[in-house]
Amino acid sequence: MRTTCLLPALVLVAAGALGARGAEPEKPLRPNVVFIFADDLGWGDLSCYGNPRVRTPNLDRLARQGTLFTQFYVAGSVCSPSRVGIMTGQYPARHRVFGHFARHKTNALRGMPDALDPDVVTLTDLLKRAGYTTAHFGKWHLGNIPPKEYGVDVYRTEQFSSIPGVPPLDIWNPRNRPHATRDILQAALEFIRRHQDGPFYVNVWLSDVHATLNPSPEQLERVKRFHPGGVKFYGVAQIYYAALLEMDRQIGRFVEQLDQLPAGRRTLVIFSSDNGPEDFQIRNAAHSGVGSTGPLRGRKRSIYEGGIRVPFILRWPGHVPAGKVNDTTVVNGVDFLPTLCRLAGVEVPENLALDGEDMSDVWLGAVRKRRRACYWEWRYRVFGHPWHHPPRLAIRQGDFKLLMNPDRSRVELYNVVRDPGERDNIASEHPELVEQLAEKLLRWNATLPRSPINPAAGQAYWRWPASTRRPPKAAAGR
Repeated sequence: MRTTCLLPALVLVAAGALGARGAEPEKPLRPNVVFIFADDLGWGDLSCYGNPRVRTPNLDRLARQGTLFTQFYVAGSVCSPSRVGIMTGQYPARHRVFGHFARHKTNALRGMPDALDPDVVTLTDLLKRAGYTTAHFGKWHLGNIPPKEYGVDVYRTEQFSSIPGVPPLDIWNPRNRPHATRDILQAALEFIRRHQDGPFYVNVWLSDVHATLNPSPEQLERVKRFHPGGVKFYGVAQIYYAALLEMDRQIGRFVEQLDQLPAGRRTLVIFSSDNGPEDFQIRNAAHSGVGSTGPLRGRKRSIYEGGIRVPFILRWPGHVPAGKVNDTTVVNGVDFLPTLCRLAGVEVPENLALDGEDMSDVWLGAVRKRRRACYWEWRYRVFGHPWHHPPRLAIRQGDFKLLMNPDRSRVELYNVVRDPGERDNIASEHPELVEQLAEKLLRWNATLPRSPINPAAGQAYWRWPASTRRPPKAAAGR
């Protein structure tokens, strides 16, 4: 998709400068890595992705200093599955992670474990074995097992802390929400200062802009133009944008301090989001319904584009091209493990059946088509407008995306390069392509573990059983 509303400086270079193919690393580059993962941030929320309502100057600057990707996907449409994809290089359903980790009863009803299996080989396992010091700060949401069981040396999450005398990060308490992003980034910065010699890998997983938000009066004042006149309470747009701009401000502060350290220029900074934005229909998260998917259809939980396509920015001075937009290459969260291992010179075990693709050449500037298809599935209902309710399965190969149910109902084919909003179903015009993609998609689905399926999954709203129509509170989907 050609993004015409990006920052002018980025747009000017997008067409021509990316034509030069970047080189794959001939020898290990072993960068330090900081991965900042926002929570429920939409594809269109940043001004460098076209948000016309607010400016996000610090993330815009990060994009100008590096490369912005317009076709990056996560492996799941909610938090835990997308995180499993990042950490394992495999589709989350392979590990029975079909939705978010919740209480034991909810997990059991869904046929899920209470945590990612600690025997699974993770990205942090492999980097640690290769001499990296690994760390994790902020949201965890991979279950009730501490990060040390997954190859993480130092951590402070909402549940666990490995630092003697230092408690977990209280990032969900409403009193702490105004400074949750600051606290997470500060903990990461303190770790980096203690590990200047590197190499290090740090997950910095934010709780913003996940509901329920509670910005401070000072943060709300910065976006007072969104206050609905004549009413006593703050408006939903004011609440959401106050939290979004505070997140941007704190990331800018973090990157500025990182750049002052000797390790700064040796550090690959990655920014993305775990899934699309929350929906108005979630009862205690109405403000988060302001989150933007830009031109994309679908929101959080949906496997239409808006639920799974998210921002992706890379910055690494001297290695990742600066001021570039990659509109061509499809990148997926399951690519993190093989890509970062290649950059770090880490050998991936031959028996590790990865779903991801080594994208090190693309991250370093190459522009090419993806070799592997991308797959998604969702076994539960989707909230919000019926327009956002997809079939249960999806595959993207090349410019085309096919969605369908396992029984071959609701077959939808889109050219998502020409039609990113998935408005024009062209399945009837391409029966051979539909059959080819459907065969691959159903064959992939047949390899996945079985579990209970919500009766509303993959169904149009008017076919939902009445018992499934009541929206839940957002806290249950953290």
